[in-house]
Amino acid sequence: MAAGDPQILDVSEEDRLRADFYNFLGLLLAAPPSQMLLDQIAGLSGDDSDLGQAIKALARVAKVTNPAGAEREFTALFIGLGRGELLPYASFYLTGFLNEKPLAQLRADMAARGITRAPNVFEPEDNIASLMEMMGGMIVGRFGAPASLEDQKTFWSRHISPWAGHFFSDLEAAENSVLYASVGTAGRVFMEIEREAFRMMAE
Repeated sequence: MAAGDPQILDVSEEDRLRADFYNFLGLLLAAPPSQMLLDQIAGLSGDDSDLGQAIKALARVAKVTNPAGAEREFTALFIGLGRGELLPYASFYLTGFLNEKPLAQLRADMAARGITRAPNVFEPEDNIASLMEMMGGMIVGRFGAPASLEDQKTFWSRHISPWAGHFFSDLEAAENSVLYASVGTAGRVFMEIEREAFRMMAE
């Protein structure tokens, strides 16, 4: 939605927590974590739910991870010599190539919602970190008014659902994943929760 839309929607506590988790995943997938972020992750606690267990596991690994180790892992996974172990882009997961139709469709939807790429970001917009950040921003209204659940569902179904679960599963199993294996588990479980929540909307 364009900024200044007069129909401002209240954002529930549940939606704020959803947005926080999307932003958390986006932060971890955009760059290696600092010591401050690792300390914050190490302090997280979870309940007995699948997501709570994944968060507990992530906290345990963060306690024994230092920034240099996290950076080596991030580089091996996502950058590498020429390319990393994983290519975290919708176009690649859906077509086998970068900068394909899924990216063009995303750019059109971003333009329609008034979402623009930050000037210091040079990655294609269909990378997983950007999509997590976009979804979190739409929920709480960072790009204008908060998106309705129906609009969230439309964006999620079009740009995240077809591939993010596969990506997070791959991240869990990646040869170079240690800290990021736990990030993969948390992301995969969260995508399953979102899928079920959006499915229930249709009933």
